[in-house]
This record gives sequence, C-alpha cells and structure tokens, in this order.
Amino acid sequence: MKVDTHKFDKVVETSSTYGRVNHAPNANTEPPMNTAQRSMPFADEPGNYQRNRGLPTKDYTQSKVYIVGSGIAGMSAAYYFIRDGRIPGANITFLEQQSIDGGSLDGAGTAQEGYIIRGGREMDMTYENLWDIFQDIPALELPKPYSVLDEYRLINDNDPNYSKARFIHQLGEVQDFRKFGLAKKDQMALVKLLLKKKEELDDIAIEQYFTPSFLESNFWTLWRTMFAFENWHSLLEFKLYMHRFLHAIDGLKDLSSLVFPRYNQYDTFVTPLRKHLVELGVKIQLDTLVEDIELHSNTTGKVVQSLLVKQGGKETRIPIDEQDFVVITTGSMTEDTAYGTNTTVPILKVDPTTSGKSPGWTLWKNLAAKSPLFGNPEKFCSNIEKSSWESATLTCKPSPLIDKLKEYSVNDPYSGKTVTGGIITITDSKWLMSFTCNRQPHFPTQPDDILVLWVYALFMDKEGNYVKKTMPACTGNEILAELCYHFGIVDKIDQIIENTIVRTAYMPYITSMFMPRAQGDRPQVVPQGCRNLGLIGQFVETPNDVVFTMESSVRTGRQAVYQLLNLNKQVPDIFPFQYDIRHLLKAAHALNDDQPIAGEALVRKFLRGTYYEHILPPVEKNKDEHESFLVEQYEKARDWFKKILG
Repeated sequence: MKVDTHKFDKVVETSSTYGRVNHAPNANTEPPMNTAQRSMPFADEPGNYQRNRGLPTKDYTQSKVYIVGSGIAGMSAAYYFIRDGRIPGANITFLEQQSIDGGSLDGAGTAQEGYIIRGGREMDMTYENLWDIFQDIPALELPKPYSVLDEYRLINDNDPNYSKARFIHQLGEVQDFRKFGLAKKDQMALVKLLLKKKEELDDIAIEQYFTPSFLESNFWTLWRTMFAFENWHSLLEFKLYMHRFLHAIDGLKDLSSLVFPRYNQYDTFVTPLRKHLVELGVKIQLDTLVEDIELHSNTTGKVVQSLLVKQGGKETRIPIDEQDFVVITTGSMTEDTAYGTNTTVPILKVDPTTSGKSPGWTLWKNLAAKSPLFGNPEKFCSNIEKSSWESATLTCKPSPLIDKLKEYSVNDPYSGKTVTGGIITITDSKWLMSFTCNRQPHFPTQPDDILVLWVYALFMDKEGNYVKKTMPACTGNEILAELCYHFGIVDKIDQIIENTIVRTAYMPYITSMFMPRAQGDRPQVVPQGCRNLGLIGQFVETPNDVVFTMESSVRTGRQAVYQLLNLNKQVPDIFPFQYDIRHLLKAAHALNDDQPIAGEALVRKFLRGTYYEHILPPVEKNKDEHESFLVEQYEKARDWFKKILG
C-alpha cells in the first residue's frame, strides 16, 4: 500500500480524521454546522462526493471473509469488501443455510407448476445505498455498459406508477380512497409523535398510543396494508417510518410515490448481483448451517476464533485467523416458511409453542447467550401469532378473474406496463386481504398468456367472509374462492380454478422485526469490542433507518465493512427530506386531506411574490381572502403550537 500512496503519507499521518472516522453518522444528533474541524460531509448529505474510495488503514488482501447468510445484506457486504476494502473476491465465502441463495428476496417456479413469490418490494428513489451498488452492477438485459440502475430508471421514468383502485369493497366496487380521513386530534397525535425522541418509545405498541379513531381511519388502512403494520407492532418503528417516508406521504393514497422493478425481486436484484460476485471469485456454499461461533475475549477486545458448522449432517469447525472477518445475518423473517398448493394447506394451525425454535434463530440465540451486546432475539421470535401472515401467488391463464382484474388496472395487464400500480386492499374483507399485479411478465421466461398475481392478508386469525376458515387453514382454491367472492365473481369459481395455479406461503416471522423493542434488543452492527465480527440484516441497530426494506439491509452490510476495516469512508444517513420545510408542509397538507393547515394563509401572504413562494403546496386561490381570515388563521396557529408544546 505504501508504494501506491506514499505521496499522501504526510497528509494522512498528520490527519486527525484518518483512521478515526464515524462510519455511521447520525443526522438526528449532529448539528449541521460548518467548523474548521469538519472535513467530511454532514451525516445526511448524499451525493457523488460520497462515491470516493478511501485509503484502507491496512492491507487486507490476505484476509478471508466468511458471510453467514446470502441475502441482500450479505451480498452487499461482499460487494463492499471487494470494492472499498480491496479484498479479493476469491477470499470471500458465503455460508448459506438454504439450498438457494438470495435470502428473503425470492422468486421461482414455472408456468406449468406455478410461480411463487413470498413477498414483493415497494421501492423508493432515495435508497442511496441500494442504488450505490446497482449503478455498478451490469444490467440483466441491457448490453454493456448499462447497469441494473439504468434498467430500473428506463422502466420507471417511462412507465409511471399509480393506482386507480387502491380500495375496493362491496363485492368488487371501487371505494373512494382520496382522503385520509384523520380527525384533528389524530393529526395532532402524529405531529406529537414526530416530535418525540426515540428514547421515549421503548416497548410501546402503536395501539397504546393512538385512539380507535386513528386505527379506524383510511390513513391507517392505507399505511398498514402498504407496509404490513399491525396495531400491536412497535410505535418506535412506525415513527421511524414516518420520518423515512415523509416525502412520500402525499403519494400514499394512489401509490404514485413508488417505483417498481420490471421483474420479481430475485431476478431483478439477486441474479445480476450474484453473477457479478461469482465472476469476481466469490464462493457460495449452500446447505450449510452455522450454529455457533467460538469467541475469545481479552483486554484488546473480542475475536472470532472459529465457526461451528453443520453440513450434510456432519458438524465441522472452520478456523478463523485474527486478520479474517466474519459477518453474520442475525435472524430471518422468512424462516420456517410453510407452503401449500391449490388442494393443500401450508399448516394445520398456528402453533405458538414452536416460536423461535427453528435453526435460523439458533445462531443469534447462541450469540446472545455469550453477551448482552448481541441483543435479545426473544423479543422478535417468541410470538409467531403476532409476527406471521400468509401470501399466495396466482399463476393465471385467461379467465373471468383476469377480466375483473382489467377493471382495476391502469394499463392492459398484458401490455408490459404498470398494471394495478401496487396493492389493492379489500376494505370489508375480514382477512383484510390485498392483492397486486405488477408489470408482466413478472418472470423473464413467463409465457405471454400467463399473468402472475400476488395476494396477502393481515388478519389471518379471522374467518373469511365467504370461506368460513382462517387463511392458513385454507387450500389455495379456498383462498381463490374468497378473493373471487370479494370480486363479485364467485359464481364463476370453477372456471377460474381450472385456469389458476395457487401456491401459498405461511411465514411465521415475516413481521418479527416490527415487534415492540427497547434499546439494546437489537445489537450494533459491530458490537462494542468486536474486532473481526459484524452483524447485518433486519435485526441490528442503525441510527435512523427503518426495517423491512432492501435499503436497510444494504446499509447494514456496508456499515459492517466500513467499521471492520476502519475505512476512511462513511455510510450516509437516510435522505434528509424529514428536515426539509417543503416536505414537512407537504406532509401536513396531505394529512389534512389537502386542506389548508393552521396559519397557512398567513404564510402564503408573507411569501407571495418572493423566491420562496413555491415551498407551499399548490392550492386554488381564494379570491375572497381577507385580513380577518388571516387573523383567524394566526390565532389557530398560535393555539396549535401551544398544544404541541404542552
């Protein structure tokens, strides 16, 4: 390294920053002040300046890396070890419990046997870490030099996403979804929640904070079905989501703030990234369960000395040298998935006694037994009755089901363009059932006459409106019948079943990361004192990001690499829209169903004709506006602030 960089030795050797970087800065605690000591970007200052390649503080070319879990978090870690850490790909090995890579980003099957996707991904343009990777990964179908990001934007820039039937009810009628319907007290509760510090919200559930009127509002139905929140989930995580997606709230009703991939999540992201990593020499070892690690602690810290592995029914030990690194995916939201078909059920009943006893949680539990620094997995995996739901994938030939789908579609389902524009929720479904048809084909080799639909429900423990069973107790045909009932076409069910393959997936831990938690329940990405161990995925602590997104997984992989290698480089905090007055005003306006908020008329008058008049959401001008109305708005604004401040 000295031969390559010796001309910069005088700079780095006298630097107060080099080798002492805060790799995960927190914009929620960092004042955005320029000082003589500030040389690096603000915590949430994204952009091309962050694309630098920092000089490693050591030579890591002889280090070996073992990554437990081949989901997007693990694959991201491998990518950053190679790109920024300069570790050769041949030195990196994945140890994957499953017989296929990709973790929870799945997508498989054929038109003959039926396709299966356990879930999907609603993407955001501000996923800075995700797009940082995929602007460099060769495209799936476009020729060189195009990237996955190039393909993604080509599709979404020219085929905008939106829904024209976000809600349906009364046997297939489109329901008005244009208003959130939040009472003033519920709008105030949201504002107060945004102002609360995160430390105040340990172990509090959403239903403990909000009133029944909020939980019965259109806003909550739109929100919970889009993000899969339950009333008993973490209020802290809901708050983080509000901050993270503040800029998108006005697009929540018609889903116009989202961007979707052309294909399923596996073919869109996993296939090209895995291909790139394998071409660089990375090895992927499947059907390999890492049960525990041997950890040595002394005055210099904690060092992994070996991995205890089970493969092919045999237990082996992988020795780890001090210059090597181990990166572990803690927990799994798709662990223990049970599958069903048209004529079989995924499970006979939900059995809470099995909570947290599957192999995918063993490693984290064994780690937690060694030290409180490794978190508390029981908080997340001990109650599958509250962390589970079920999805179904429909492989459809033309039938009355498709004819009905066309009524809810933005474009013809066979056109290759946006179809439903995201999920459509059946608001009077006792299961709270939702369905979607993304751009077709959803799989690269899918035949032209086949459509793939995805269905899921949040209230699995309730009996259906038509099929008097809970969803997990239903066969695929019974779930199809329940859907057709809500479409108003149940009389055509025989013809629809004949032309539809149903594959179901019951996932006991799919929202386990949303369970109420307290500080310390999720471990740090690099726990205190760990010199060669990093933890990644959906169950580790990051400053401000949320869970259940690809972006947060990528963030943890990137942060683990930067901290373990002590790179002279930072992972930027989430995009700073939450601090932008334009988006704060826009969100407040949207929550008030696009009606003027308190004090708005006064602000409009003050800003009219100035450089800043565009920061307020556009509204129709009121020709009869007068000073008495302005005074009235001022009084309302004053009272509003008094309430907030207590």
